[in-house]
Amino acid sequence: MKRKNIIPALLAITLMFTMTACVKQEKKTTIKEPGKTITVIDDSKEEENKPAISVDWIERFDKVDITDWLDEDTVMVSKDNETLDKMSLSELSGQYPKSLYRLNLVTKEYELVKEQKDVFLGGASLSKDKKYLLYSEYSLGDPAYFIMNLDTNESFGIMGEPIGGAQSAAWTDNDTVIGAAYSGGAYLADRSGKITSLDDLKDEALYLVAKVKDQIYYNTQYDGSIMKLDLTTKEKTSLDFGQVTGLLPSYDGNQMLIIQTDSTRSTLLVYDIESGKKIEIAKGSELYGVSWSPDQRRISYCLKEDQNDATANSLYVYDILTGVATRVAVNTSSYRTSWSPSGEKLAFTQYDGTQYNSNIIYFK
Repeated sequence: MKRKNIIPALLAITLMFTMTACVKQEKKTTIKEPGKTITVIDDSKEEENKPAISVDWIERFDKVDITDWLDEDTVMVSKDNETLDKMSLSELSGQYPKSLYRLNLVTKEYELVKEQKDVFLGGASLSKDKKYLLYSEYSLGDPAYFIMNLDTNESFGIMGEPIGGAQSAAWTDNDTVIGAAYSGGAYLADRSGKITSLDDLKDEALYLVAKVKDQIYYNTQYDGSIMKLDLTTKEKTSLDFGQVTGLLPSYDGNQMLIIQTDSTRSTLLVYDIESGKKIEIAKGSELYGVSWSPDQRRISYCLKEDQNDATANSLYVYDILTGVATRVAVNTSSYRTSWSPSGEKLAFTQYDGTQYNSNIIYFK
């Protein structure tokens, strides 16, 4: 089995948390839903001089997958579109197609962005200027990726010559998407629809790929070690990171989150690109939903922990400046997290085996 089929890049990796500071559990807010209880922990009595993030309240959105923020009061979501006929494929015949919407958090109104019969649309991710949308389309099998102009609602697929199709896709800056190509190597796609294959990597079967300024960081399906390609000099350099299953550059391109996974545990690191220094945030069992806050001070992730012969899933926020990790919710396995532009709200999405459900944490 190829490595890309073992663990979805970036979002689902094994990890157990070793905290840099104790997590207090003095105030709890519990939300009970049929068959599920989510406990929110308010650590309002953290030590002085160590400002902790503190939970105010949590809002639940059933059967909704929140994927990104348009502004402080509007999120991009994927959900069932019951105005369309159910899926025609026999394997999916009981399900409705999923469409893309804007959700106003104040009015709770949904505005349709994109619908299409017989497919699931999801994974919507906005460009930095909020004018373009990267999203996926799938039914059975691997997804196809598209870029939409939100002013015209016109889309183009990241497919065809010279790459065959996109195995993965993520914004690398305001104008460009990067990913692994089915033809081999990596590609860059800009907002005009131009797709360029990176010739220096064309013979590589890539697993992870990320662009940071003029550098490409990548590994392959057969070797988990991270390599760096300098686009100016064409020089390739091996970094001192093996068995890497996740890469997430910071918004300014000065740091990366790196996740290393072996047969028994995973480790989450913050890597400073210029100095080469690294900070270990956590290690252990399973990790989901890693994301940077907009100011890059905080990192969110969901951790599966073994405690007292039992397993617990908790959502954490780690503060880079203080080295403090705060547990903000328990009894939740979040495969995706995303921060509001102000960093005062955090959305997280769970999958219960049949449906996506999302929550938004409001911080004090």
